[in-house]
Amino acid sequence: DDLADEMEDVDFDEGADEPDAEAWETEEDDEGVEDSMEAQDDSEVTFSLHSASVFCVSLDPKTNTLAVTGGEDDKAFVWRLSDGELLFECSGHKDSVTCAGFSHDSVFVATGDMSGLIKVWRVDTKEEVWSFEVGDLEWMEWHPQAHVLLAGTADGNSWMWKIPSGDCKTFQGPACPATCGKILPDGKRAVVGYEDGTMRIWDLKQGTSLHVLKGQDGHQDPLTCVASNQDGSLIMTGSVDCHAKLINSATGKVVCVFKMESIAPKPPAGEGEEAESNSVESLGFCNVMPLAAVGYLDGTLAIYDLSTQSLRHKCQHESGIVQLLWEESSAVVYTCSLDGAVRLWDARSGKMISEYRGHSAEILDFAVNKDASIVVTTSGDHQAKVFCVQRPDR
Repeated sequence: DDLADEMEDVDFDEGADEPDAEAWETEEDDEGVEDSMEAQDDSEVTFSLHSASVFCVSLDPKTNTLAVTGGEDDKAFVWRLSDGELLFECSGHKDSVTCAGFSHDSVFVATGDMSGLIKVWRVDTKEEVWSFEVGDLEWMEWHPQAHVLLAGTADGNSWMWKIPSGDCKTFQGPACPATCGKILPDGKRAVVGYEDGTMRIWDLKQGTSLHVLKGQDGHQDPLTCVASNQDGSLIMTGSVDCHAKLINSATGKVVCVFKMESIAPKPPAGEGEEAESNSVESLGFCNVMPLAAVGYLDGTLAIYDLSTQSLRHKCQHESGIVQLLWEESSAVVYTCSLDGAVRLWDARSGKMISEYRGHSAEILDFAVNKDASIVVTTSGDHQAKVFCVQRPDR
């Protein structure tokens, strides 16, 4: 709140709703794009202690005043959003820090590197309370109601630990990487996607798999992302095969498949031309309307109507979508993309609300605070930035 108050006097991007004429013209000219990327900086705070690409960011859920970022420099930092002030460094990692997040009550922060070293720190004392080494780390997530950490590794295992005691359980998947995972809102089940295109819903207490989706029910290529709706009744999985599958979490049955082909028929590749690869990069459910968003590598943001299981809007980006997030209490979806911009879209109309720039390279991850007044981004330009979202409609 303090940050939002401090920022209220700032005259923000007035022309946010009008496409920037110059930016459009530089489309063909890569140098021009680079220049326009560097020229405009809408951010309020820049955190620049990383010395290489910053891969991940997470905000503390209780106060929304702290961020943790991890990077290619094998470092993770906890810092203050209001002024970019460093609170402490999560030291001792041996490889790129690709996962970082706070526990549900902001008591602990966990950081994980690609080699599989995971560390947990107590935020108030800034002290390391636990560390553990697994196989190469693919993803990591805190339990929504408990001091429990879940992680998936390249050997196909998913691990669950109580923090800080370290009591451990493993969930053995197929002999291929567990590429993505999500604990469902009930806190009793987790859905994990694998490189072989299969997906499993695990009972966390029993350690057994409740449902396995494979073959026709699974994907033809590795899973890239998974999400659930607010009550956990529906799951959505995305894959390199360009399909997004809507699944009933209680029955494990596929409700419907959203296919990229039905959105944009691509001309067939000519002789000697590579067919452009495309994949689902990110997806999520709207909390206030029966809508889901799917972001593709080719820059398409598709908004689907779940009640009719049909495409509602197609929002085109000039470059690949890296991640998308819905606002918690409205039908607004945020996207970040390889062109270094964050965009807000009204999912009801399919129109862009605003666009924020400030990075001189692609955005690799971003987070939105609870009241959707602040966006924090990380980038290949070695920086993390804090943007204040100004919305005339609120």
